[in-house]
Amino acid sequence: MFWPMFAIALGFLGLLVLGVLAVRVFVAAERLGREVSKAARRIGGAAEDLERASVDAARAGHDARL
Repeated sequence: MFWPMFAIALGFLGLLVLGVLAVRVFVAAERLGREVSKAARRIGGAAEDLERASVDAARAGHDARL
C-alpha cells in the first residue's frame, strides 16, 4: 500500500511544481507584454518626432532654394 500512495504523492507534487512554474511564466509574460507595449509607444513617439523634423527640414531646404 505504500508504493501506490507514494506514487500519488509524487504525482501531486509534480502537478504542484508545474502549477508554480506556470504562474511564474504567466507573470513573466505579463511583464514582457508591458515592456513591449511601452517600447512600442516610445518608438511611435520617436517616429512622429522624426516625421516632424523631416517636414521641417524639407520646408527649410525648400525655403533656402527660393
